[in-house]
Amino acid sequence: MSSSTTNDTPTPRPHQGRRAVISREDLMAAALKLVGPHRSVSTLSLREVAREAGIAPNSFYRHFRDVDELAVTLINQAGSALRQIIGEARTRATSERSVVRSSVEAFMEQLRADQKYLHLLLREGTVGSDAFKGAVETQLGFFEEELCQDLIRLAALKHTGIYQPQLVARAITRLVFTMGAMAMDIPEEDHPALVDQVETMVRMIILGTQSMARDAGSSH
Repeated sequence: MSSSTTNDTPTPRPHQGRRAVISREDLMAAALKLVGPHRSVSTLSLREVAREAGIAPNSFYRHFRDVDELAVTLINQAGSALRQIIGEARTRATSERSVVRSSVEAFMEQLRADQKYLHLLLREGTVGSDAFKGAVETQLGFFEEELCQDLIRLAALKHTGIYQPQLVARAITRLVFTMGAMAMDIPEEDHPALVDQVETMVRMIILGTQSMARDAGSSH
């Protein structure tokens, strides 16, 4: 791969000493570089982020009030980026089965992505501060809203019916994120088997809601 290859995630540029000019994106990239599957952003210090970014600690305040504001901004960015990635995977899919499979695979692939967006959401949703957990919960709500609309669209397209789509979307979202958190703590070679399990679980939920929709329809 050529050294000129770039991606959408800003990365701190190599620096000698402190840098005179820095952006919010540089600080966010520096913080992302420091966190990981077993380290919460809540453990980062302002000085540590500033040192990683190559700036004086006081320069941090030109962009964020404190590390907490930086963390919430990172969580929001992570949620937005992941929704786009998984949404594109759902859009490319051509059947209900491939929608489930491609969505789960896209989600799990983010565990290996350089951006660490999924690590951030999974970790802060369980061990972060109340403010961070609240920010993650907001992002999960956005996932649920988008998934709900997709479920309703697919049910209408296939005439399968769907029972309480908001609750179905919530069940699937929480299941996938819970299994994603589990995946962070197992060897990477075990991930394909976990993807198979998650796909089966999601399909069970979908078949269940279709059956419940038929039962509800026949009772009227």
